[in-house]
Amino acid sequence: MLILGLDSSAVAGSCALCDIDPENSGNNKIIAGCFINTRQTHSQTLLPMAENMLKCAEIDIKSLDCIAVTCGPGSFTGIRIGVAAVKGLAFALNIPCVGVSTLHALAYNLLGMDCIACAVMDARCGQYYNALFKIKGNSIERLTEDRAISNEDLAKDLAQYKTERIILVGDGAELAGKLLNNVQDNGGEALLNSVQAELAPLELRLQKAESVCLAATEYKKVSAKELLPVYLRLPQAERERLAREKGNK
Repeated sequence: MLILGLDSSAVAGSCALCDIDPENSGNNKIIAGCFINTRQTHSQTLLPMAENMLKCAEIDIKSLDCIAVTCGPGSFTGIRIGVAAVKGLAFALNIPCVGVSTLHALAYNLLGMDCIACAVMDARCGQYYNALFKIKGNSIERLTEDRAISNEDLAKDLAQYKTERIILVGDGAELAGKLLNNVQDNGGEALLNSVQAELAPLELRLQKAESVCLAATEYKKVSAKELLPVYLRLPQAERERLAREKGNK
């Protein structure tokens, strides 16, 4: 199954072309990939990057079996750009598309590393977008749902896995690594004193479209019309509006 994967959920953007065998992961093949980590808007870079990648791989876009994209959580603007791009392509090509959890795709970065994968994205406002996964060999078991969580609550959740290897992955991994060791319980004791949380290797730390392709087989294929972004919180403008209305009452 020839899959084009796209990710624009955070500052970095990427695209990948993979040949995925849903019945035998040993036959999976990464054909091409492109990654950019600059401040350029994804509306400028995402589709041209995918077009150039397909051209270099000498793959006709019409030969794709489906298109996969991270549909959230993440940057509201980035998610909208990625989902809109895939909806347009899938509609024009008359092929199905797949919306993949950004956090689940991040866990796929760590396949083969037996660990608790702590996928973390900086959600600002003192929170992370987070989910925990148990990875053993090439299998991934989801331990929590995707959520917006505080640093303190994340530290409490991770403390129950203190006997296991914990790897932080995602664009919030470095921030989480610095803050988690400073989180204290009511008695003033650091919650992670006995927890070894490590950063994923730099080349595996950020969102990767290759992982979006790999995760896509676990999700239902939908039409372009059915593909929707997934937000764990209201957009900032909406939160500010509700706060103003609450203050005026």
